Amino acid sequence: MAWNEPGGGNQHDPWSGGGRRGGNGGGGGNRGGNQGPPDLDEALKKFQDKLNSMLGGRGGKGGGGRGGKGGGRPRNTFALPGLLLIVALCIWAALGFYLVDQSERGVVLRFGKFQEVVNPGLHWNPPLIDDVRMVNVTRVRSLTQTQSMLTRDENIVEVEISAQYQVNSPRDFVLNVRNPQLSIENALDSALRHVVGGTDMIDILTSGREILGNSVASRLQTYLDSYGTGIRLQTINIESTSAPAPVIDAFDDVIRAREDRQRTINEGMAYANAIIPAAQGQAQRLVEQGQGYRESVVAEAQGQVNRFNALLSQYRNAPEIMRERLYIDAMADVFARTPKVLLDVSDDAPLMYLPLDQRPGGGNRGGGESGSDADGESGELDPRVLERLRSSSTSQGSNNGGIRREGR
Repeated sequence: MAWNEPGGGNQHDPWSGGGRRGGNGGGGGNRGGNQGPPDLDEALKKFQDKLNSMLGGRGGKGGGGRGGKGGGRPRNTFALPGLLLIVALCIWAALGFYLVDQSERGVVLRFGKFQEVVNPGLHWNPPLIDDVRMVNVTRVRSLTQTQSMLTRDENIVEVEISAQYQVNSPRDFVLNVRNPQLSIENALDSALRHVVGGTDMIDILTSGREILGNSVASRLQTYLDSYGTGIRLQTINIESTSAPAPVIDAFDDVIRAREDRQRTINEGMAYANAIIPAAQGQAQRLVEQGQGYRESVVAEAQGQVNRFNALLSQYRNAPEIMRERLYIDAMADVFARTPKVLLDVSDDAPLMYLPLDQRPGGGNRGGGESGSDADGESGELDPRVLERLRSSSTSQGSNNGGIRREGR
């Protein structure tokens, strides 16, 4: 039979320790009745009684009645402070745990003195003893300034500059400089004024902006390293450069004129680059043509010299024959280029033969042009020429019996 069945003999439940219950058990330990597991209120009351006994107060209510003093013990004066101290130590230890993010580094100061730099992860340091300062080492910080300053040529220019930087050394960033933001602002202003003060205004407004940015970045990083700020510059950008407002229109005109000048120079250089190679090629072609002409003339002159030397040797051997041959060759060459033919039909009546069909444009003449050739020359021989021919034929007699050609 189960231990909790009504009327059963086995009334020993596992919580009562053999059927006895303490406290308000209804008669102080009598058996019987329906005894279940102790409830929450009774367990809490037992805990309070034990706590009171530890602190030296009264014990739990027993058989001595409600008004009796019971078996009280003297109070322990160190119990409560010890308990509070234990609780405070637990809270203090729990407050020492902290988590360092992946993008951060923790600078640990023990009583104000640098201890270490902790990496990302879960760490514990004693609270109120160690001070942990988190520094983000991956975030890119930015700074922008607009300043009016004097240039080398004693002009005023307005420059807007921006800087991007990261924390390079968390320890230096936390300990060496009290206000890193203010320090980098002052260093940037100093570097910018130093570089602008050594540059002409026209260079700052036009082509010297990139050089200006590089110079400012180099000088500013030197300043930050000397201060030990633990900051590393990423970029320096010159956002804008302009003249003061009252004279900005005049400076804009100057800038436009310089741009026009540079554009004209570029166009001239482009034209020069296009025309110079062509001229050089033409000059080279003329030089080569001259060399070719010189070689041909020299070769022709050498050929004529060689031919003359050959004729000279033959002339020395037979002067009369060579003279007659040269004369015949010369006359043949002369008469070969004229369309006129002379026929000696008799000693007293020479006849000129003129082939009109072989003359240029002879077949297309009109009636008014039949008495002259295309060059305005007469179609007949001059009377003086005819008279000479007659006299020559009369004096020579039979020696003039051949065919002769004569050109005008």
